[in-house]
Amino acid sequence: MIDLYTFTTPNGRKASIMLEEVQLPYNVHVIDITKDDQFTPEYIAINPNSKIPAIIDQDTGITVFESGAILIYLAEKTGKLLPTDQKQRFQVLEWLMLQMGSVGPMFGQLNHFKKFAPKEIPYAIQRYEKETLRLYGVLDQQLANNEFLCGDYSIADIATYPWVAIYEFQGLTLDNHPYLKRWVETMQQRPAVQRGMSVP
Repeated sequence: MIDLYTFTTPNGRKASIMLEEVQLPYNVHVIDITKDDQFTPEYIAINPNSKIPAIIDQDTGITVFESGAILIYLAEKTGKLLPTDQKQRFQVLEWLMLQMGSVGPMFGQLNHFKKFAPKEIPYAIQRYEKETLRLYGVLDQQLANNEFLCGDYSIADIATYPWVAIYEFQGLTLDNHPYLKRWVETMQQRPAVQRGMSVP
């Protein structure tokens, strides 16, 4: 049994999609970041960085925080969605790290300055929207010749999808990135993705 500490964010939904895909039983613990639940001493003991998601594997007693680390842990635990072949494995890890280091931070900053900043800062919006669209182009090019980011479905797709899926919320379109749009539509049809996106 996995204890999942999460909230309704793209990072949180990576973990729930993964748990649904690998069919591990899990309990959901809602950490309401709008009420600062992530800063309680109890949660800091689980994740010292006060971010979601985090998991505790009751089978092993192992606690894992950082969404990318959670995906790798669950993939290794189940032997699913992360290749064992070295070349293929590192391709998946490359695209996972691209999501962790670029897609998540840049898309997240765009969300903040477009939707949540106390006042509009045009320079910030333009900066992060330009970078988001550039990353759309990187993803689109990779998907031009691949059904999924690394050929076969993997944790790289699971990590990236929840961030791209919010394009309408960000006031953007995928019409200029047809391969990325096709991939989003393919991902949306997966039952495990649908279930994971509804957690919590």
